[in-house]
Amino acid sequence: MGTDLTSDRTTELRVLRREDLGLWYDHLIRAFGAVPESAEERELWTSLIEPDRAIGAWDGDELVGTTGAFAFRLTVPGGAPVPAAGVTMVSVAATHRRRGVLTSMMRRQLDDVRAWGWPLAVLTASEPVIYGRFGYGVGSYHVNAEIDTDRVRLSVPPGTDAVRLRYAAPADVLDVCEALYARRVPLRPAMVERLPGWDRMALLDPESERHGASPLLCVLAERDGQAVGFARFRIKPDWEPAGPKGTVVLEDLEALDAAAHAALWRFLFDIDLTSTIDARRRPVDEPWQYLVSDIRRCRVLVRDSLHVRLVDVGAALEARTYQAPVDVVFEVEDVFCPWNSGRWRLSGDMKGASCERTEEAADLALSVRELGAAYLGGVPLLSLAGAGRVRELRPGALAEASTAFGSPAAPWLPHGF
Repeated sequence: MGTDLTSDRTTELRVLRREDLGLWYDHLIRAFGAVPESAEERELWTSLIEPDRAIGAWDGDELVGTTGAFAFRLTVPGGAPVPAAGVTMVSVAATHRRRGVLTSMMRRQLDDVRAWGWPLAVLTASEPVIYGRFGYGVGSYHVNAEIDTDRVRLSVPPGTDAVRLRYAAPADVLDVCEALYARRVPLRPAMVERLPGWDRMALLDPESERHGASPLLCVLAERDGQAVGFARFRIKPDWEPAGPKGTVVLEDLEALDAAAHAALWRFLFDIDLTSTIDARRRPVDEPWQYLVSDIRRCRVLVRDSLHVRLVDVGAALEARTYQAPVDVVFEVEDVFCPWNSGRWRLSGDMKGASCERTEEAADLALSVRELGAAYLGGVPLLSLAGAGRVRELRPGALAEASTAFGSPAAPWLPHGF
């Protein structure tokens, strides 16, 4: 990878040198508000950064922009893990806004991802408005909930009482929890296989990030001596004249079956001296929502999560399966990555797919951004067409493709990056 100039011709892009990592990270922290991180957080994140996949924008001796990429393997519909660039740590100095720095970094990065042979790029956005112009579409959502456990009750399925729960130190059972997580990864699009070192992220517990809550706690769910789920959480105490009103802050929960899932949620509901569960970044189709007596008192809020960019349309569409037979020709517009533009014929079903260039008449017309939004099966092509973002050129093609692109489980990214 060489050196590029941005559009103002004074700022150049360089692959990150390890000796510049501290400066690079300091710039990133300043761009995100200049609040210092704990030594524990900084050490972990800087150990995970891959310098060969990170870029710095330099104006002379001054670092004015950053971006990086993690070498993820992302689950797609059908369960296959697909190489994906986890775009991360994107920043531009406030002194260098509107000078083409971000566009140049995005251009260079997508060229690199293509050269690496990865069909996808994904990111989470601090400001969602930014990335659509680079071809990213919102491909998954998550739920935040504030559950009033004084008023909401759970109705649990048979077998829940057979699940045994026990407290365990989070570090002592990390391997057990990671094994449970690994079993869940192929079952839901947008989940990410753990890279080396990423298991430490689950134990990151600086006091500065607790906001008055306890250190991290963990409960294991077991049946017949085998682990079937876990929950990691904190307790934030609070009191009012009438009594306790603490909050359970749910950090992570995985379960292998309905009974284990219900047992863990019932435990969270019943923790003494608390009246609220603060659950963040949960799947939009998580079953607890169908166990509660009053969903209105759960204050459910849906937010965008993973933004998806098809770097190689043909390879990306071939990498997943389709829940109904599909044979459709897409007319794809991709201004930022023009190698994707043109007509692609997708033929596939639940066993596999092929996607090749074609001169046949198009059935559907859309941009690569809409393909990214629909790719993981959480955003229907029908809905995008209703917004005027997809045009049907052959009657019936839209319904066919929309059904095929769906996923039995909603895509879900369990953690940020």
